[in-house]
Amino acid sequence: MPTGPLRTTTPTIDVYIKLAQYPILCDRIRMRMREELFRRGIVDKTEFEQEVKILAMESQRREGLNNPTVQEDENAWQRRLETIRDLHTDNYFANNLGSTLLEQLIDEVLNNQDQAMQAIELTFNPEIAPWAMLFEQGSIYDALPPPEQEKVKHHLQEIKVVLIKRLLSDHLPFIRMAKQVFSIKDLNGIYERLIGSGKIGGKASGMLLAWHILERANHDFGPNIGKHVTIPDTFFLGSEVIYEFLLQNKLEKYINQKYLSVEEMRSQYPEIVARCLEGKIPNYIVEQLRDVLNRLNGRPFVVRSSSLLEDHIDYTFAGKYASVFCPNQGSPTENFEVLLDSIRRVFASTFNPEAMVERQKHGLIDYDERMAVMIQPLIGHRYGRYFLPTIVGAGLSQNPWHKEDNRTKEGCLRLKLGLDERISLPLEESQTCIISLTTPDYINGSKALIQKNVKVVDMEENDFKVLPISEILREDYPYGRFLLDPQTQQLTYDHLINDEKFVRLMRTALTRLDKSYDVPVQFEFAVEIITTPSGPDYKLYVLQCHTAV
Repeated sequence: MPTGPLRTTTPTIDVYIKLAQYPILCDRIRMRMREELFRRGIVDKTEFEQEVKILAMESQRREGLNNPTVQEDENAWQRRLETIRDLHTDNYFANNLGSTLLEQLIDEVLNNQDQAMQAIELTFNPEIAPWAMLFEQGSIYDALPPPEQEKVKHHLQEIKVVLIKRLLSDHLPFIRMAKQVFSIKDLNGIYERLIGSGKIGGKASGMLLAWHILERANHDFGPNIGKHVTIPDTFFLGSEVIYEFLLQNKLEKYINQKYLSVEEMRSQYPEIVARCLEGKIPNYIVEQLRDVLNRLNGRPFVVRSSSLLEDHIDYTFAGKYASVFCPNQGSPTENFEVLLDSIRRVFASTFNPEAMVERQKHGLIDYDERMAVMIQPLIGHRYGRYFLPTIVGAGLSQNPWHKEDNRTKEGCLRLKLGLDERISLPLEESQTCIISLTTPDYINGSKALIQKNVKVVDMEENDFKVLPISEILREDYPYGRFLLDPQTQQLTYDHLINDEKFVRLMRTALTRLDKSYDVPVQFEFAVEIITTPSGPDYKLYVLQCHTAV
């Protein structure tokens, strides 16, 4: 396993120069190079990726990142990994397989490219085609120049619709939006992070749809905010896994709980939770979850429900299923057991009687509900022994406090420092600070409701704590100048309210989502404050999005 800087030899440099001649195809060529390395037993795929990760972490230290989980966001980390992976591929290949085979692989990719460009007509039925065929053909269409792509756009749309139905949702209003927003590359990225089979669920689908709506340049919906918007580094447990879990643990008898009376469901629910917590997760899923935990790299994370019905266009099911926060500061074995236990708790919440009542309310009791799961690192920063988000909140695209005039259209926000388990509550029911974005200001004196305590992860005790806010907002707190009132020494959002950059970002996000959905929306988010020489900048993480029904 490598240590120290990545050493490049003359043969490696020759490979690098040769690939530089193919700036578009080099990714595909390197993929074939790795396949040959793995196939010939020169290096194991898992070992190779572990080496890439170690080299990437060493490169962080050389570049002066003493606390990389705070100093480098997920997008930068992924770019770093991609760069190191390419260099490591060149190094292995040059020192083990050489230039003759490289020339053969380049010719192979070039010949396949020529054949692919000729394969304009769709020659198979996408509805029954395997994943690889759909992504390959979709990528061919995506790579065509605009005049050629226009000829096959109906085929491209069909492939995207099939992938959306398999991965995200078969709900027609969702599909109508999603096929205009997602690219083949976007959908392939989701598929690569899918563990097990099935869909990723409504909450995950809503989050991804909102993110891609916001990152696209669409001048009809306001300024381009794409570089300021992202999502956490998320992994998805497919919706079919819960069926395997129930069958393996002889829990399938509970699937039809929905037809019992509410009283019977409530009386039996504790037993279901207990049985689920004793259940075993399929072994092949467990092995993939180990890799997920490694990739979380010691960051606190949350295991979130994402049932097929959550964050639906017509209903939300907000707060009806479990989400579990995990400090992730114990031993690897302890952290892994917490991850598995959290997934079991989310599975058990599928049978929550309150969710069943909500399904009855919307006439969905006969729907074959399945529970997918999201695993996400918490967005935030370390402060001493504590970890906490800078700002989390919820936004409404239409302001319910100004329904009688035009001020309703630019929305409002609920903001909070630290972890917020109440994020799924209706915004107007929350006893925290509400800010109008029309003429940015606090609503109805809500400044008085600014929180007095803050929930954090205690990294030393591997647990959560609720602290007086004065324990965080001290002189050395890195974001104190943006959040601390110097006169009262209390939390304030005055700086954000008066910063046009922040207001414009949030107003544009809400307006764009409202216009895209064509109904009022509520979305949950985290905000990172980034200090720059010219003042603060902001990174908006989309956590959830649904209609404000």
